[in-house]
Order: sequence, then structure tokens, then C-alpha cells
Amino acid sequence: MRKILSLVSRTGVSMPRHSLTGPICAAIVSLAIAAPAHAEDEVPYWVSLRADEANMRVGPSEAYPIEWVYQRAGLPLKVVRKMSGWRLVEDPDGARGWIVSRFLSLERSAIVTGEEPSAIRAEPSSGASLLWRAEPGVVVTLGDCKSGWCKVTIGEKSGWMDEGSLWGDGEP
Repeated sequence: MRKILSLVSRTGVSMPRHSLTGPICAAIVSLAIAAPAHAEDEVPYWVSLRADEANMRVGPSEAYPIEWVYQRAGLPLKVVRKMSGWRLVEDPDGARGWIVSRFLSLERSAIVTGEEPSAIRAEPSSGASLLWRAEPGVVVTLGDCKSGWCKVTIGEKSGWMDEGSLWGDGEP
């Protein structure tokens, strides 16, 4: 009950404690339980870099030193913790640090991994026609993934890639 009261008070609704009884209390509880979870309500979750340039800091404040400066819009990142407008993220190389949440987007992307160019195929199958190859480090817009294959888009081209060639797909 204390959690629901704090949610109500954070919304700016001022109600005496005794008024949250009976039908009103039941309605609030049912709304809290039935509300769908959004992608960013629970960690970890995937995001992409919204800005052309963003600072990764060692702590969740501009007072902390900058550890990395990312200059790649669309770069996939994994959010592992949230704190008042800041997100602790992990990049494809495993580096962790804090980025202001306004520089992040829920649009899904992935980065091509490996040592060699990866095949992008016409269908989600290793026997499907080869459309082209993507170099390691290329950022793709991520579509649906199924049976080990992900629909990817690079510019105006799209096709299917083996999910083993990507970082940023699947469960974070």
C-alpha cells in the first residue's frame, strides 16, 4: 500500500490517506497491476544513440569526468541501470558508463560483429540468395528476428542476417 501512495503523491494528487479505501483503492491497485510494462520500465533493455555526439561519464552527473565521447548516431547500447535522467549503458565492446537519457532512443539497432564481412540474404536462410555483405562495425536498423535470423536495414537496402553476426539483437 505504501508504494501506491507514493505513486499517487508523485503525480501531484493530494489525498488524505483515509480516502484511499474501498472502491478507490481497488481501482488504483487494479490499474497498477494491469498497466502494461514499457520497454524502458525494466532493465536491461536495448537503446540506440540518438545524437551524433554523446558523452559517456563515469557517474550519473555532469560533474563526473567524461570517459568516452561517442560520435555515431544509431549505435546500439544496452541499458543496465537507470538513475534520474541518466542511464548506465554498456557498449558493444563491453565498456560501461553513464549517458543522459535524452541522447538515447528506443529505436532498435545492431552492429555487425566478427572478423569478416557478414552475409545479408534475401530470406531468413543460409541457402537464400546473397544480396550483399556488411563489414564488421556497420550499424544496421533492426527489424523482426526469428529462428536465428534478423531483418536488417542499411540505408534503403534491407535483408536478413544471421543473429550470430550481430550485437544488439535478442534479449539484453
